[in-house]
Amino acid sequence: MNEIAEAEIPVLLPLHPRTQKALAALGLRLRSPRLQLAEPAPYLDMLSLEAEARLVLTDSGGVQKEAFLLRVPCLTLREDTEWVETVEAGWNALVGAKEERIVAATKRLLHDPPPPPAIPPYGDGHAAERIVGILMGHEA
Repeated sequence: MNEIAEAEIPVLLPLHPRTQKALAALGLRLRSPRLQLAEPAPYLDMLSLEAEARLVLTDSGGVQKEAFLLRVPCLTLREDTEWVETVEAGWNALVGAKEERIVAATKRLLHDPPPPPAIPPYGDGHAAERIVGILMGHEA
């Protein structure tokens, strides 16, 4: 995180206080004037943070999906994901937990953002209209 914050963009890192304590116990210091530690955000605040981000790094399945729906590029710090469609669409990349891979993927995504998906994987937003049309007897 330090390298990304210093070389690229400011980083906001919501961390649980126990995680902050564990980092300190291990002697790991997150030290950069461009790295801001924050308490965990309530759900709606977190969505706002994600929506305004240039890039999201996470190990959370929920955050991966939210970033995709918000059209914010995401790097998943795991080797696999339950949301394979986000990877297939090019908006999520699995980078694991190795620092070199995370930093390289971050720099690549910041300079070359993903294209919008050609076909939205979750439909076009008109399913309810079609269902009502079918129920009313006029195929939509």
